[in-house]
Amino acid sequence: MKSLKRISSLIVMLVLMASFSQCSTAQKLQKKAPIEFGQTYAQKWVAGVKGAGSGINVFIPIEDNSVSLDSMFFRGQKVKLEFIKANQALYVGRFSTDFNQKQDIILSSDMNEESKNKLPKPKVDMPFEFNDDECVITYRKGDQTLYYKISNIKIEQPVHYPSAPNGQ
Repeated sequence: MKSLKRISSLIVMLVLMASFSQCSTAQKLQKKAPIEFGQTYAQKWVAGVKGAGSGINVFIPIEDNSVSLDSMFFRGQKVKLEFIKANQALYVGRFSTDFNQKQDIILSSDMNEESKNKLPKPKVDMPFEFNDDECVITYRKGDQTLYYKISNIKIEQPVHYPSAPNGQ
């Protein structure tokens, strides 16, 4: 009977410790933007060639580049942000979608041939809840990774390319 009590109290302690450790590692969204952003917008694209791909590019215009943005969570995916200095400095998150992707699957009795198949992308655990018109960006301040949610992402008209766009 004593051993049963010890085991049950040990289990309760482990459950409590696990729940407390999850609270301490949860990412918190910053309330104040790290830099001033212009109007963030997203634009779908589709290549005109069968199997050349499709995706959504999310553009974040910035007013100053005193903070370096790192990555973005958007619609169930996470990507590294790309910095572009053109007429206006902006960051771009390039997300691929399943539509119009090349579907070369090798079916063979030879395992070495089948091993050349592309592995499916692992599902990214989203540490945040957000809508389709929102994204979360990550940036570094010192040795800390911080998170900020951008809302009201404007959806632009899709672009239909004759082939896959540069950078995809």
